[in-house]
Formats: sequence, C-alpha cells, structure tokens
Amino acid sequence: MVAVLSIGRGNAKTALSSGISLMSLMGVIDKQPKRDILFAARNRDQAKVAFNYLVGFVEGLPKRERDKFIIRRGSRLEVEYLGNGGGLARCIAADGKSVLGGSSTLAVLDERSAWSPEKGDELENAILSGLGKRNGKALIISTSAPDDANTFSRWLDEPPPGTYVQEHRPAFGLPADDVESLLIANPGATEGIGASLEWLQAQARRAIARGGSALSSFRNLNRNERVSSDDRSVLVTVDEWLSAEVSPEQLPPRKGICILGVDLGGSRSMSAASFYFPETGRLESYGTFAAKPNLIDRGAADGVGDRYSRMHERGELRVMGENTVPAGPWLADLARLADGYPIACIVGDRFRFAEFSEAMQNAGLRVQFVSRGMGWKDGSEDIERFRRSLFDGKIKTTASLLLRSAFADAITLVDPFQNHKMAKSRSLGRIDAAVSTVLAVAQGDRMTALPVRKARAPVWV
Repeated sequence: MVAVLSIGRGNAKTALSSGISLMSLMGVIDKQPKRDILFAARNRDQAKVAFNYLVGFVEGLPKRERDKFIIRRGSRLEVEYLGNGGGLARCIAADGKSVLGGSSTLAVLDERSAWSPEKGDELENAILSGLGKRNGKALIISTSAPDDANTFSRWLDEPPPGTYVQEHRPAFGLPADDVESLLIANPGATEGIGASLEWLQAQARRAIARGGSALSSFRNLNRNERVSSDDRSVLVTVDEWLSAEVSPEQLPPRKGICILGVDLGGSRSMSAASFYFPETGRLESYGTFAAKPNLIDRGAADGVGDRYSRMHERGELRVMGENTVPAGPWLADLARLADGYPIACIVGDRFRFAEFSEAMQNAGLRVQFVSRGMGWKDGSEDIERFRRSLFDGKIKTTASLLLRSAFADAITLVDPFQNHKMAKSRSLGRIDAAVSTVLAVAQGDRMTALPVRKARAPVWV
C-alpha cells in the first residue's frame, strides 16, 4: 500500500515518482477508470515541481497520445487524461481538510520530512484513509528528517505491514567528504543523475571549512543523515561533538581529580551521571531508567524506536528500581562504577539539594556537593565553559549512543543579552546525559583554573 524512499537531494526521487504517476494516470499500471492522482507537498510551489516533471513527460509522448491530455495551469494545477477510462492528476498543499472525502488511486507525498507536524500529519492521515476506498497506493519520498521523532523517520524505522522501505543513509559519524558514504546517499552520482561525485566532495570540503549550519545542512540534505540543519540554538553540532570521540585504545586513563555531574530524574524521566577527569579529559556517562515501562515501550513512546535497548546492550543505559529510580541506591551504584576511585565532588541542580542530601546520606557518600542553577546565570557560565573545553580538545570519550542522542536533542535558549540556558529541542527528548556532562566538565574547568597556592616557607619569630 505504501512505498517509502529516503535518498539524498538531487537523486531524481520526484522525477521517478512523476513517471510512475504518469503510468498510473494513463492506465498502464492501474486499469480502474477515473483514476485520481495526488501530488501533496508542504506548499503549492513544492507540489508544482512534481507537476512540472509530469507535464515534461507528457510533452515527450507521441502526438496522438499528447492530444488526450488537458493541462490546466492557474489557480489549480491539474493534468487530465481522456483516454483509457480517464484520470486526473492534481496538486494540493499540506491542509488535511482539502482532501477529506477524496478517493485517490495514487498519492505522492513529496519531501515528507519538511511538512509541519500538525497539518502534515493531518494531510497524511486524510490521504491514506482515502486510498483504501479504491485500493490506492502511496509514494512517500524525502531526504532524511532532522531527528527520529519526525513522522517520516517513523515510517522508515517502524514500517507498518504493507510498506516497502528503501533508505540510502550512510553510517553515523563518518567524515562529510567520505567517498563511499557519499555514494550510499547519492547512488545517482555514478550514473550521471544529479550531482557528480567530484561536486559532492568539493561541497563537502567547503562545508567542513565553514562548519556550523553549512556543515549540518550538507549532512542532512546531501548525505541524507538525520542531522538538524538549524544550528542557531543547538548546544553543540554533531561534528563538534564527534571531535571528542576516540577509540577505546586512545581513551586517556583515570588520573587526577574525579568530578561527578548528576542530573537526578523525576518519577518517569532518566537519571544520568557523568564522570569527568579534567587532568586527562576522560569522560564516562551513564543513564538509568526504572524497570516499568520497559525500554522497548519507552522507546516507542519517546519516538526513538529501539535506541534505549541498544544503549542498554552497549552498557551505557542501566535499569534500576520498579517504577522510579531510587536516588540513594542509584548514587551508591555510581560509586561502585567509580571502582574505588575517589570522587572529589558531586555537581547537581541546586533546587533539588534536599533530595541530593538525602540520597548521599543513604548511599554513604561523604563528598562535597556543588549546587548549580539551571537558569541564565549559572547555565550560561556552565555552557560556555563546556563549549570551550570541547573546542580545546579537553574532552575525550568513546563513541556513546547515549551522549549522541542527548546532544542531538539539546538546544539553548538565548536571552537578549546572549546568555544561554539548556532546553530540549522536542518535548520527548532526553537530554539528561548532556546536562550531567555539562555540569561535570564546567566544574572541572573551574577547579583546574584556580591558581595553585604555593606553600610559604616557615618564619621563626
């Protein structure tokens, strides 16, 4: 019933869909009379791209076939076919009410990842419900969405029965100019379709040199990666964070003071902790959920599929407690993860100081607690210290799905004076590990920046 295609920009997915639409309109692949084909997009101009491809294909037909078409350009973009039982192809924008009561035989949902969440889902539901009346089919095409929660990502990750999925997305974390992964996202480059490999490599190097939104946009649109192309308020970009990841053999040892950054979760949210060793830059992060609901159900509810289960398999996510994560036993478990290494201090939210005090007492931890606010004052300082440490290469960690996921959902809110505080990019996002990391790294930067007091020679009087 549904075919889903995700591929890099310029690989002819709209042209391919328009060619299939022409065959359906002419009754070549669909014999029922009065066929109805929809081109649906976020706006009329986007839908017009598929319409123009269809018109171009019609103009390439023999004259005896061209005479059977009526092309309407104006307030309505329509192509009517008068032969073989007749048919009509038309364009609509993302307003679900415009197709209520329709009975399409084929629908093309173009650049689905770019549709607005509410109106886009409304239009999709209206189209799919109408397809059932005449055994219709849907083609959902797009470059990758910026995150796993997008409806287009859900089609790819959790396809319902009767869905064909074809996704051209390279592995995460590769260099932007990597040749093999560029060809995975752009298979047409070797066949003369779309951009050439040389052009893609040149654009990749230019994006790497510029960084920021240019690099994020290239990864999202040309490499077909699930990366947000809007980095105006992200905590750090994907490439900035990947610079901190090293292989297990290159991970520096535990040495010097150890700082434990903690984000104590609520009744249903994640609790996260990060061990940071500022002398060597070593970073270790762990997340914890309660047993109920299980990780599969949590992943489905948060729109991330089996990501939590994969984190658990990698040892980055732990399960503790029945319905909530018990604070005291959880801190005691973190002390065991330290494996006897002395913790210099614990950094956490000042507004939960009472909970921390009780938990530390129950866990038998006798260390200093440093309270930090999550608002503009403390938050802006901690974010700036974290970013500076990251950019200076003072953070080293192994590849962590937990941290990648957290930083992908972490943004900063900016006040008129350019102060930052952390927030979620989406309501279902889990940024707890990012919060604990920022707290730990910022505290490490403060402690190492303090001047070393020199011992005074004794003076006899």
